[in-house]
Amino acid sequence: MLVKWIRCTVVDRRGFERGQRKWAGLLGEPGFRGQGGGWSRVRPGVAHIFAFWESRAFYDSFMARSHDRLAASQSGTFKDQQVRLFDHRFDVKTGFEPRFADADLVRVAHCRVHEERAEHFALMQEKVWNPAMAGSPGMIRGLFGEAPGHEFLILSMWQSAAEHGKYRAERVERLALRAQTEADIAALTGDVVDMEPTWTV
Repeated sequence: MLVKWIRCTVVDRRGFERGQRKWAGLLGEPGFRGQGGGWSRVRPGVAHIFAFWESRAFYDSFMARSHDRLAASQSGTFKDQQVRLFDHRFDVKTGFEPRFADADLVRVAHCRVHEERAEHFALMQEKVWNPAMAGSPGMIRGLFGEAPGHEFLILSMWQSAAEHGKYRAERVERLALRAQTEADIAALTGDVVDMEPTWTV
């Protein structure tokens, strides 16, 4: 599965949200699995969109055919757009599905990892972080994705901000020490996203 992550700064909120609903047109696209998004809790005006495709081939075909028509309605409503593509490597918890209806909050972490530490980083994600997240009552599902250049995306869906806050407060520092996270990571950016139900396709 291919994961597309879009982040942008919205300059015309009403126009952007109106345009966002037009993406319902994705539903008939071959290989499309789902899309959702929302607003950053931390950075005012920043929107995140997460889209899922069965494969790169289906995604490339969509980009060549229908993308520009669907995107036209949002033209001029945002700036500073960043788009990244990741290959799904494994699930966080089990049975990841690109569904958003039961999640109020998505946590996204984007890591650039030192080349010689990339395998260690992925292993620690599987052996240390995944069991801890999967054991958190409010965590619904998630995934670990990889892009060329030792770049990784960790996406986790949560029932509520309170549940995510509990997990952070109780465990993150201890887990980071155990996983030697600091030695692996060259750069880390992240955000917490309040999901907008009307953006879900």
